[in-house]
This record gives sequence, structure tokens and C-alpha cells, in this order.
Amino acid sequence: MSVLMRDEAQARAQFLDVQRYTIDLDLTAGENTFDSRTVIQFTALAAGDTFIEIKPATLRSISLDGHPLDPADLTENRFPLTGLTPGAHELHIDAAMRYSRTGEGMHRFTDPTDNETYVYTQLFMEDVQRVFAAFDQPDLKSVFALTVTAPEGWTVLGNGITQHTGNGRWTLAPTPPISTYLVAVAAGPWHSVTTEHAGLPFGIHCRRSLAPHLDTDADEILDITRACFDRFQEKFDEPYPFDSYDQAFVPEFNAGAMENPGLVTFRDEFIYRSAVTDTERQTRGMVIAHEMAHMWFGDLVTLAWWDDIWLNESFAEYMGYQTLAEATSYTDTWVDFGVARKGWGYDADQRPSTHPVAPDPAAVPDTASAMLNFDGISYAKGASALRQLVAWLGEKDFLAGINTHFARHKFANATLADFIDNLASATERDVHAWADQWLRTTGVDTLTPHIEETDTTWSLTVDHHGTRPHRITVGTYDHTIDTQSGPDRLVLRDRFDTNIPQNGPTTRPGPRPALVVLNDNDLTYAKIRLDPESWNTVLATLSGIPDALTRAVIWNAARDMVRDGELAPTTYLDAARTHLPHETDLALLQGVLAFADTQIAARYVTPEDRPAALATLTALTRDLIRRTEDGTHPGLRLTAVRHLIDAATQPDTIHGWLTEGTVPGGPELDPELRWRILTRLAVLGATDETTITAELEADPSATGQEGAARCRAALPTPEAKAAAWHAMFSDDTLSNYLFTATAQGFWQPEQTELLTPYVPRYYPDAAQLAVRRGPAIAEAAGRHAFPAYAIDADSLHLGEQALTDQTLIPALRRKLTDQIDDLNRALTVRNAY
Repeated sequence: MSVLMRDEAQARAQFLDVQRYTIDLDLTAGENTFDSRTVIQFTALAAGDTFIEIKPATLRSISLDGHPLDPADLTENRFPLTGLTPGAHELHIDAAMRYSRTGEGMHRFTDPTDNETYVYTQLFMEDVQRVFAAFDQPDLKSVFALTVTAPEGWTVLGNGITQHTGNGRWTLAPTPPISTYLVAVAAGPWHSVTTEHAGLPFGIHCRRSLAPHLDTDADEILDITRACFDRFQEKFDEPYPFDSYDQAFVPEFNAGAMENPGLVTFRDEFIYRSAVTDTERQTRGMVIAHEMAHMWFGDLVTLAWWDDIWLNESFAEYMGYQTLAEATSYTDTWVDFGVARKGWGYDADQRPSTHPVAPDPAAVPDTASAMLNFDGISYAKGASALRQLVAWLGEKDFLAGINTHFARHKFANATLADFIDNLASATERDVHAWADQWLRTTGVDTLTPHIEETDTTWSLTVDHHGTRPHRITVGTYDHTIDTQSGPDRLVLRDRFDTNIPQNGPTTRPGPRPALVVLNDNDLTYAKIRLDPESWNTVLATLSGIPDALTRAVIWNAARDMVRDGELAPTTYLDAARTHLPHETDLALLQGVLAFADTQIAARYVTPEDRPAALATLTALTRDLIRRTEDGTHPGLRLTAVRHLIDAATQPDTIHGWLTEGTVPGGPELDPELRWRILTRLAVLGATDETTITAELEADPSATGQEGAARCRAALPTPEAKAAAWHAMFSDDTLSNYLFTATAQGFWQPEQTELLTPYVPRYYPDAAQLAVRRGPAIAEAAGRHAFPAYAIDADSLHLGEQALTDQTLIPALRRKLTDQIDDLNRALTVRNAY
């Protein structure tokens, strides 16, 4: 397939003006293909040649201005349009298109619970070509008018209000000018909850089998939607630009969500079948707010080319966390961002694949390279940079610049230069210089405090390793003298702001504090270190620091020190063992336990030390379970139960829970906990195919199918591993979700000897799979099927050799580059301790 080059897109944008797409989709043609008929009205601004993109199963016919063209002229995904004269033209295309099982294009899913079928589009980047013919680039905006024929009993959703005209025919209201990748259709026997807000129809939709679970949470989802909608209307001068707001929770969705105008699609794991924590509910709320922010930044005003994808994602990421905190009861969103999301950016920014938040256009020459930038830099680092910008600029001036940006570019496209110019118009500060220092550079700055004291004062000097300016808050803390609070509590002495780099030491009155925390409000993006006395204070009193965001900054510092080989992994585990039993913030508990489990116990300690690490986690989680026996902290208890299951080295306790259907004192086992226990029992060799099959019969849902696939792949037998490997790398029938579930079960730290022969097989098999099945499965193979627990010099050498293969498709090469760098880091940490 030919990828679109940036130079080609720029030339085509100067050559064409596209007025309207009239698209007719027939979803009744069978299980494998659907019919797609498209009429495109466009104007050639000069005489010349161009091309249209389409990836059909069969191209039946194509005509230009009433003259038939030869379908055989289609080369890969491009059909040439030659000899165009200046003026108006009309192109007709009739094709059969393939349904997808990989979440790209028109994805088709049959629910195993009730055998109902659903389809939905995911047209991002270049997948519109899998659904209809298009001049497929973001700066050729157009009006889209769709009609859809669907089976009787189905409902069709789209970017605008839809109307059923009879006989399975649905008409979708024409859109305002939008980019091709933002067109959306979702069809099936949806269960829907509808309402009206601000004079617009609002709806939430899911599969029928999830109806009871959606109904349980409908009020919460709609309340968050309305509250965020109202807050955005207050922030932004431009009114909401579309005629309705639907949110469809769809099966086997690759991303978290997609910002289609008027029809946001979410992965339907956000409709909870099992118990979840308040932090997980907060995450759902953040995603709702994130996608709604895109209605303005991304949909109303859209990037001109994919080098500016950060403009979409960084803005929505920042606004998602900030607006949810302002508009709803989830007021501590930045704690979760700090402990769970920000590390994604730090990690990505220290790998060989790092790139500036706003990369040079030459670094994004085509759509294949653009897809690689959907990472922790474009999301987490970019949002962190915007948060620092707001701290430096002030929110009033920031929003004034944003509103100027919307007014100047609504229903059109804009670039980084436009964005910075519009921000600069609202302030006296040098935003252009800030952008050069923050958005055009790579890497993470490190800030290290040095403290000196006299009889009456203390002074702070910050060692700044890096190049960016920072506006930070410094927090100072003392041991409490309130004996009722206990000996290990700290109290805030004061906070003060300072600029980095400093003009000289900052001197403060009084004795030095027990703890000095740089970036105390977490308003900048930098690795933080502690001075020796502060670190000793932290080891003794971390859980006694009064503010959760401060604790998040310190836990992040400890995390970074482990990754950088400056702190022994066992010291991190010991700190978690000491302080997490007293932690009150759920996001912090989840974030620290996740790092301790998936990185320290699984990768950073040696196989010989893994049992001791798991024993520490088990003791810690048992303490949490005992602490929550009174039922006052169900989220803390659920988190502890999950991690105790994952850390089990003996099957007896968790097998007893599975048999009894409950954890003593609660919670009762819901499907998620049952499959989690069964997966761990499979890893330990304490279950079998008969038990897995029985569990699947009890839970035949889509998530049950995934749970069974994960369990079967985790069984420690040669036959189970061979079957799972064949399903992943030879069969090619697994959907994206079943592939991921199988991969998650396959590699286990406890099964090194059994799995060693598969490590050298992985690289050639993954490369061939990626070519056959495309970028989405390639990304899944690189993320989930990689031998992450084979941490030794031989495995590192195999990976480095694999990267010399010049035929690797970009999606797989990027994932392997990152995974091999992480493997090298894990090996370095092991060797250091």
C-alpha cells in the first residue's frame, strides 16, 4: 500500500477544493463485505493530475464527470485522476469493501453472548480508505452526507442526527466541513439512553448484552457529560459546533476513544461489568472530557498535517484532566495524572525513539511515520508542557489565546505557527521563545536540590540538568509537634515559587526544613531528586505527608531513581511495604502497586529475587485487606485483592476464593476477579482446560472469551504454548482483542525454561505477521507479544539484531525499538544491584 507523503498532500491541497461527499453504505451485503457508493464533488484549481484513495475488496466502477474509467487502473490504494481541467468535477465510485477484525476501517463484531452483530468505523489516519473513496488528508475538509442501509432492528448512529426512513434505510444529517478521518458510523441493535441538554440531543449507546451495566452508570456518565459540556461552553467563546452529542461504547476498540464529531466512540470496557475503583471511574470521566475537548480542538479546528498531532492530543489531555477537576466531584485528577500518566511521557522521552512534542515537519514525511507519534510524548509530555505554560502565562491569557485560535480557524485547519501566534496575541510574554525551548526539544530535565544552612537561615540551590526554563513551586515540610498526629507526620511550613535556572541561591529564614520538595504542585515536566536529608525523611514519613499531589511527586522521583539505577528496586519495594498500608489516595495506591508489580517484581529484580519481591507485595496487600475489613474503603480493598491475586506464588488461598465465590469479608467474585484468579492459577499450573471451559460456559461474553484465551495461553505446558503461538502468529483469524489476550497470557516470569525456545522465534514471526495483518496487529504484537521477561544479554542481542532488518514495517519497528530499550534498562538495573 502506498502511504501518503506530506509533499503529496501539500500539492493536492493546493490543487483541489472538495465541496461534498455523498456516501451510500449498504451493510446488508453479507458477513465479509459491505457496499460503498460515493459521489465526490470537487473543484480543480488548475489543470493537472491527482489521485483518489480507496482499498476495496472489489472496485466495481468509477466515473469522472459521467465518463467511465477503468477500475483496473487502481494501483494498491490509489486511483489516478489525470487530465483534470480547471473547474468543477464529479467523481462516482462503486465498490465492495471488507469488514475488519482488527479495529481498522469498518470493524464487525458478533457478540458471543446473544449472537447480535455490530459494526462501527475507525477511520483515523488513512483507514477511511477501507470504507469509502476519499481525498484522504486532514486539510481537505468537506461536507459529508451519508445514507446507510442496515438490517431491520438495527439503529444507525453518525456524526449528525440520524433518521430512519423505512426498509432499513437511514439518512444522516450532512456534517459541517470536517476532515475525512473524522467521519463516523456505528450500526447495530444498540441499547441507548437518550436525553436533551442545552437544546441538543445527547445519547449513550452500547451492545444489548451490556444494557444492565450501562443503565447502572447512565446517570453518572450523563452527569459528567453535561457538566463538562457546560464548563467548555464557559471556557470557549465558540459554541459547540455540531447538532448532537452521542457517545457509543463499542467492542474491540483499539484506542481509549475517538473524537468523531457528534459521535465519540469509546472502548466498551468503560461499561463496567465488574466492580471498579473510583479512580477507574475518574479515568472514564477524564476520557469523556478529553474527547469532548476535541470537538473544538481537533474537530472544529484541525491540524493541517500529522506533524501537529500533539496540538490535538496534548490540548485534549490537558483539558480532560483540568475540566473534569473543575466541573465534577473528581477534584484530584492531577494526582492520577502525576502518578499514572506522567511516567508514560518520561519513559518515552528517554528512549531512542523520542521526538519533540512538536516535531520538525521533515521528521513526519508520511502517514506511516506520523502514526508512530501517538505516544507518551504527544499525550503526557505535551499536556505537562501546556500545564507549565498555563502556570507561566496565566489561565486568563491562555484561554484568550485559545479563543482567538478557534475564531480564526473554525471549520478549517491550523498549524503550530498559527497556535503560537494566537497565544502570543494574548500576552506580553515571549511565547515563541517558550515554544522553541519546550516544544522543539527532546529529553527530560533533571532538577536536584542542594541545601546549605546557617544559624538563622537556609538556602536552596537547584542543579539544573537540561535546557528548558521552569516555573516551579518548592514545598517545605517539618515534623509535626502535635503528638496526637503521631511521630511520623509532616506539616507544611510554606511553599514558594522560583524560576529555573536560578539567578542565585534562594535564601529563606529559619532552620532547614525536614523535607524540601521541588515541583511541589507538579506544574512542570522534569525529573526531581531529593537532597540526602529529605530522602531520609521521606523513607520514614512518606505516608505522613499531608498532600496527595506532593506524595505523587515523591513516588515519581523514587520511580525515576529506580529506572535510572540510582535506587535499589528492593528499597522502592520496602518503601511501598512501609507506607502503602497507610495510603489514603486510591490513585497513588494503584500507581505505586502497578509499578512495583509489573516492573520491579517482574523485570527489575532477578528471577532468584522474584519470590521475595512477591512475598513483599503479598504481605503489603494482606495489610491493606485487613485495614479495609470495615467496608469503608472498597476501592482500596479491591485494589489490594487484585494485586494479592497477581502476586500469589501458591494456589491454595486464591483457589479457595474461587471455589467459595468470594473473598472472606468481601468482595464477592465478579467476572473480572474470577478470570484474574483463573489466569494466576493457570500460570501456577493449578488449573486445566476443563476448568477453563466450565468458566467460559458460565461467562460466554466477549470478555469471557478473552479471559479463556488468556488462561489457555498461560498454562505451563508445551502443548498450550504451541497452540497459543500458532493462534497468534500463524492462524491470522484472531481479532485484535483475542490476539492481545492470548499474548498477555503467553509470556510469564515463572515459565522461563518453557518459554526460552520462543524468544528467538518471536522476531521473524512478528515481522511476518506485521506484513500480513497490518499496523494494528503489528502494534499489538510489539506491545503484548514481546518476550518482556527474557532479560539477559542474549535476548538483548537478539533484539538489537532484529532491528537491523530494514523490511520491518514502521509500526513494529517503533514498538521493538522501545521494548528493546526497556529490556536494556531492566538489564542495567539488575546488573547495578
